[in-house]
Amino acid sequence: MQREPLSVEAVAHVARLARLELSKERIDAYRTQLAGVLEHVAKVNAIAVDGVEPMAYPFETSNRLAEDEIAPPMPLDDLLMNAPATEGRFLAVPRVLAEGD
Repeated sequence: MQREPLSVEAVAHVARLARLELSKERIDAYRTQLAGVLEHVAKVNAIAVDGVEPMAYPFETSNRLAEDEIAPPMPLDDLLMNAPATEGRFLAVPRVLAEGD
């Protein structure tokens, strides 16, 4: 379905509602772009969806949860090996609060 191009006044009105200041060149450019958007929306609205259940995602999803199993903790030396900084047997992090806070 071919729609008539939007008028300059219609695009300027939408721009005013959106509180946008557009030059005449930008208004002409947006006339074409907005006409394309409206044409696409018309195509989507023309799709027959009677009897189609609404869905949050276009495909089925399910969570794959691992079993909650008790395991020994990671050895401290292995944990600290990848830390950018350590202080003894602790992770060193940058100070967040200044002295006296």
